[in-house]
Amino acid sequence: MNLTEFLSSMIEARASDIFIVAGLPLTYRVDGRQVRSSESGPLMPADTEAAVRAIYEVAGRPYDRFAASANHDEDFSFALFGIGRFRVNVFRQRGSVGAVIRVIPFGLPDPADYDIPEEVLRVARFQKGLVLVTGPAGAGKSTTLACMIDRLNHERSGHIITMEDPIEYVHRHGSCIVTQREIPTDVATYAEALRSAMREAPDVILLGEMRDAETIGTAVTAAEMAQLIFSTLHTTGAAGTVDRIIDAFQPTQQRQIRMQLSQVLQAIVSQQLVPTVDGGVAPAFEIMITNTAIRNLIREEKTHQIDSVIAAGGADGMRTMDQSLFNLVRAGRITAETALQYAIHQEALGRRLEVEGLI
Repeated sequence: MNLTEFLSSMIEARASDIFIVAGLPLTYRVDGRQVRSSESGPLMPADTEAAVRAIYEVAGRPYDRFAASANHDEDFSFALFGIGRFRVNVFRQRGSVGAVIRVIPFGLPDPADYDIPEEVLRVARFQKGLVLVTGPAGAGKSTTLACMIDRLNHERSGHIITMEDPIEYVHRHGSCIVTQREIPTDVATYAEALRSAMREAPDVILLGEMRDAETIGTAVTAAEMAQLIFSTLHTTGAAGTVDRIIDAFQPTQQRQIRMQLSQVLQAIVSQQLVPTVDGGVAPAFEIMITNTAIRNLIREEKTHQIDSVIAAGGADGMRTMDQSLFNLVRAGRITAETALQYAIHQEALGRRLEVEGLI
């Protein structure tokens, strides 16, 4: 089977990731579960190099430049006409090359197919400020953001600029103009892309990831200038996200960034994928909408109290991660044991499950 046929079969199998690693058969992930191909034995280093060379050929990129470079990994994306898009990380390990391919079907995701609730999508309604989608790698952050951007693209007019490393979902122009820049193909760094975007009459900016203090500072400044900024962090929970942002700066800068963040932060959506009783996965969401109480907690360095404000904010569309997990247990989608494994406050959730007779 050639590479194109193999990737086409992965789309049909609804695979999310493909692993090409020496010592293992071709392996892919479906609904969070690993499947090892029975059609091939363990791959040898020569096999993985041949597969990676084929990826570079299909993507139209020079493999020799990667092979001769001092870099130990490379990210890029490519598309196969009529099949789908793929995001690739190529790396070296134990003297061989390997790759992990993220499968991105053509077209934009339907929120209903990914169990993304309306409360999450409504987070995109803000006119300005900073909206963050957080969670571990592979939790579906890019999919959630793509749904938000697509909604904006059809509900308001303006200029949407995305900057991603690499581009995953391709947005067509709707009622908005959509320009998409890939790091580092179209622009060298996120910080440079953000500075450039401010001269391009933006209304909405999607920043693929806030990786360092420079990028975070530039994003917060852009949010202060009446732009709506979306971005991601690899954190779990709103309180942990705020602390992570503050801690990215030197102690002498933290008070200033705390004040800025309290003014521009509009919402944080934290998500994780949880194994279901039928062998699939379901997303669990925490939704924080920044109100006066939360802004004061951020300013006063009392972020540990944010969870209690979220828990009491159901009328405003807020929910805690543990509330989402409880609802999944009550709906019969996940077990109580799974909920406790993924909970933020295990003891409190355990007591609630006991009271409701769910454990």
